[in-house]
Amino acid sequence: MNRLFILFSLAILTISCKNEYQPRNIDKVTIQEFKIDSTSIRAIQFLDENTLYYAGSKGDIGFTSDAGKTWETININYNDSIKPHFRSIASNGTNIFALSVGNPALLYKVSEEKETLIYKEEHEKVFYDSMKFFADNKHGIAVGDPTENCASIILTSDSGKTWSKIPCDKLPVFEDGEAFFAASNTNIKIIGNTVWIASGGKKSRILKSENKGKTWQIFDTPIIQGNGPQGIYSIDFADKQTGIAIGGDYSKPTENKANKAVTKDGGKTWTLIADEQDPNYKSCVQYVPNTNGKEVFAVGKTGISFSNDAGQTWKEVSKDSYYTIQFVNTNTAWLSGNNKIGKLNLK
Repeated sequence: MNRLFILFSLAILTISCKNEYQPRNIDKVTIQEFKIDSTSIRAIQFLDENTLYYAGSKGDIGFTSDAGKTWETININYNDSIKPHFRSIASNGTNIFALSVGNPALLYKVSEEKETLIYKEEHEKVFYDSMKFFADNKHGIAVGDPTENCASIILTSDSGKTWSKIPCDKLPVFEDGEAFFAASNTNIKIIGNTVWIASGGKKSRILKSENKGKTWQIFDTPIIQGNGPQGIYSIDFADKQTGIAIGGDYSKPTENKANKAVTKDGGKTWTLIADEQDPNYKSCVQYVPNTNGKEVFAVGKTGISFSNDAGQTWKEVSKDSYYTIQFVNTNTAWLSGNNKIGKLNLK
């Protein structure tokens, strides 16, 4: 009886191992590059494998609907003189939204190639960094640097028609010098009703809400911190428990100390990985979809790196400089950089 039980257990274990996702070995990637008449493109939003929108730094919102063969551009001027410097873009499934950094902060809705200003905030310290919509496409969130003693967070619950700012008495207190980075539009991650936001500067911390921004918690991380360019630049979660954070010191991009960490408890605690090993400073990290959190890409001005063991070890797979990456599926991703968009195909 015991022998049969052991044989049965071994058979089950063998079947489980065969069914478990086996990550790929990727040593090099090839990227199709599209030259774009813009400057710093740090925010992209795909709709499908053929359709991508980007928001640029000179008031331009561009898009392709034929996988990059042709591109169209919408140019926005505020009061006929200000070209919004966009660092955030998001879609609610119907419209595209683009949010600028700097004073005044300008949030536009783009529909049928018509742009409408739907939110404006004026303050000497205003600086919005990233924006996302929840899966219901009704609720959305954008995050920016503090104008008081808390993060600047604006919310919508009507598909982006109106936005309102959360008062500081509803948010965790920030340290003086703690802020965010408008590096890749990926310091926000949403799964279900849960949203995580990563900070940097004086502190590298994770803000977390499990009810679409109504209430918040804040958690420490061991990511490098202490002054302006240090901190978390990007986060991603494979599921509600498993996440990864990356960043470093923008002013010292070749350094790799305390710039990568993972969590297994939904962001409450974080553990450094590949410490003092490459990759060095990166502005964006993303799990490859449908790989059980094992395959990860990190991109930045220092190149592109890949991990097939959930971030424990990495390989440089391209020296190409990009700011952000967004996966459409397991084999296809869009990227953006300085004057360029890229398309990665892993097949």
